[in-house]
Order: sequence, then structure tokens, then C-alpha cells
Amino acid sequence: MNTNSFDKYIHVVSGQTDLWKAMEHVTSVESQENPFYVCNVDDIIQKYMTWNTLMPRVKPHYAIKCNDHPVVLKVIASLGLGFDCATKMEIDKVLSIGVDPSRIIYAHTTKPPSHIQHAAKRKVDLMTFDNELELYKIKEMFPNARLVIRIRFDAKAAVCLGLKFGCNPYTEAQGLLEIARNLGLNVVGVSFHVGWACQDPTAFYGAIKACRHVFDVASTVGYDFNLLDIGGGYPGDSNSSIEEHAKAINSGLDEFFPDQSIRVISEPGTYFVDSAFSLACNIHSAKKTIEEDPNTGKPITQYLYYVNDGVYGSLSMTISANVIKVPKLLKKYPNEKTYPSVIWGPTCDSTDHLIKDMLLPELKLGDWIVFTDMGAYTLTLVTPFNSFELPMVYSIISKRNWLLLHKNLPFVEKDFIIDDITESTAKSSEKCYKLPESVCVKG
Repeated sequence: MNTNSFDKYIHVVSGQTDLWKAMEHVTSVESQENPFYVCNVDDIIQKYMTWNTLMPRVKPHYAIKCNDHPVVLKVIASLGLGFDCATKMEIDKVLSIGVDPSRIIYAHTTKPPSHIQHAAKRKVDLMTFDNELELYKIKEMFPNARLVIRIRFDAKAAVCLGLKFGCNPYTEAQGLLEIARNLGLNVVGVSFHVGWACQDPTAFYGAIKACRHVFDVASTVGYDFNLLDIGGGYPGDSNSSIEEHAKAINSGLDEFFPDQSIRVISEPGTYFVDSAFSLACNIHSAKKTIEEDPNTGKPITQYLYYVNDGVYGSLSMTISANVIKVPKLLKKYPNEKTYPSVIWGPTCDSTDHLIKDMLLPELKLGDWIVFTDMGAYTLTLVTPFNSFELPMVYSIISKRNWLLLHKNLPFVEKDFIIDDITESTAKSSEKCYKLPESVCVKG
């Protein structure tokens, strides 16, 4: 594998993709000391397969605010999925890879006027609202837009969005729909978002029930809704599942929206990318301290390690959402004595604190630690503080998935580096692995 191709290509490997082998290869390069990601494209494809199996009626519109790396956007586009964009810049990123505007929902209820005008210019006509003044803006800037009223339905979640977005489905929705109707605006459906990292899958059932109420109210106002957007909030880490979410969603759809002509979409972000990305950080500095145990009076040896990514970079969720990531060691130290250890980020700020107390063997300068489940709200939240470099991304895909995707737009042959595949294997068919007909590539 060629480490000079960071961020530019996807590396095709024989057999199964192996995160640890990829990281060992990258770190074996003598000059490599910067933090980097490995993106396992197979993981994203498997998430799509799982979604399709559990919720075949619901079409995902990937929330690019979660992770807008070019490889991710191309993979999502090649699978035929839609996109959830929140700004004109996000819209342009998606359109720049050849995605049709009809596959985008502009899912932000409070939009700058210039962004609405930009959406109109770019023919992205599906957008959300939750308040009266937004309707007046849209009437002036994009009167032909297709609108989706966003309701508030909060669940137990790591980040609650209802404080900022959404109208009350029972006390506010009808009034807003009447205003929209009087303005001659075209409202086509309802959306909600139960909150990031939703911990109560049954909330989807309750939210879908509330949407049924809004659909019924809309019909009395004079609208004939045809779209239901069930938002995001799905977990995406390696140890999680969306099976319970799917059960609640399918139950709600069967009970309240049995009409198959109603188009159902969703806005997952974390689900598709979290477990696909892992971050490797280099230990560039260390300190050894010896302090007295306040209880026993005995000396305690502690090690302080300084790595090259932190809370102003990929690990900002440590502060913003209190998400603590526990690293693993790339190099194994079997049977070695462990010591209380602290891991610091690279900046001058003393709040750049990743791990406050962890038992680790005595590590060496140049060792690497690995954070898994790092695909969601990491790269998109990196700041330029202290001017540290943005981690690069090294993407890998198995031969069988390469055979399925490499001819699907927006991919072109030069997007891939064939590390372990001969010319003859490219003549294989898709029989080795089945995707839905819409994304199968015939050999």
C-alpha cells in the first residue's frame, strides 16, 4: 500500500479488510508521525445492507455534517442514497460529485436568505421549516420550493435538538400550515429528529404517531402530504445495533402510514460512518512523575503521554458531548507492568485532556494509540487552534466490494489503487456478494 496516496484514493485489498494491518503498514513508514485515520469502506457498505434488510421502506438521506470526507460522499452516492444538507456549502459539496439535486433535502429550519437563494439557483427545492418568519423568507426567495414542516419530538438522547428546532405538532403545526397555505407555498410533508444518539428507540413510534396527526391536520387545511422524514439519531459504533429502532419505526409505519404511496426518508449520519473510521495518534512526548499516595504514603509512579490529536481536533466530542473514547495500543506489551497514566492532546490548552486515569504499560516515544468508532463528528469539528495538521484519511476496500462499486458513479477507475488484485480478478462477477439491483455492477 502506498502511503503517499492519503485522502486521494481507496486502496483495494485481497480478502477481508483489516484495520490493524492497515495501521501497522502506515505507521511502519519511517517519516510517518502525524495522526491519521483508516476508513474501512466495507463497513459503510455493510451498514447499508443492514439498513436495507431492517427498514426496506425507509430511504436514507445521509447527513453530511457528520462526516463530509470525499470518500464517504462518493460511497454514499454510489449506493444510490440521498443526502441531508444544512448549508449552501454542503449542497455544493454533494452536487460537485454529480449527485442530482432531487436527491438532496435542505434540512435546516432557520436558513440565511442567501442560502435559500443558492438552493433555488442549484434546484434543491426540498427544504424544512418550523416557524412563521421562515415561511416569509422562503416565499420571497424560493416560492416554488417544496416544504417539509419539522415537528419537535424529544427523546432521551445525548444531544437534544428540540430546544432549538421543531414546532409543537399539536399546538403550533396547524397555524403554520394555514400561514403557508395563505402564502401559496407547497408543503409536502412532515419531519422530526428525536436527537443525536437516541437512547430510546420507542421514541420513533411516538414521533411517527405525532406525524400522523399533522398529516391529518394538513388535509383539513388543504394539503395532500406525500412525504414523511423520520430524521436521524441512530447509533453507529461497533457495539451497537439499530434493530430495536427498526422495530419501533416499522411498527409505527405499519400502524399510522400503511399507505405505501407515502415516501419515507431518514437522515442517518453517525450510523453509516462511526464504526468505519479509526484514528491513530502518535506519542511524541512523555513525562514520568512520582507522587505520594495520600492514603498510604507510598510513592505512586504515573506517566503522562502527549499525542498529536486532541479535543481541538478529532476528539472535540470529549468536551462538547462528554463522549470519552478509550484508546487501544497498536503495539502489544504482553505481561508488562501497568501504571496509572494520563493522555494529553497536543495543544497549549490544559483542557486538551483525553484520558485522566488509565492503566497502561510504560510506553515509548513513537508508539501509537488507536481510537476506534471515530467516524462521526470528528473530522468535521476539527479546529485550526495551534495550527496542527488535519489528520489524513487512508481508505481501504475489499476486492468483492470494489467489484461492486468501482463502475458506479461518481466513482471512476482512478479513484482506486489495486494493491493486491491482478487484472484477471477484475473480470469476476458480482455473484460473490449481493447488493440490491439498484447498485449491482455487472461484470
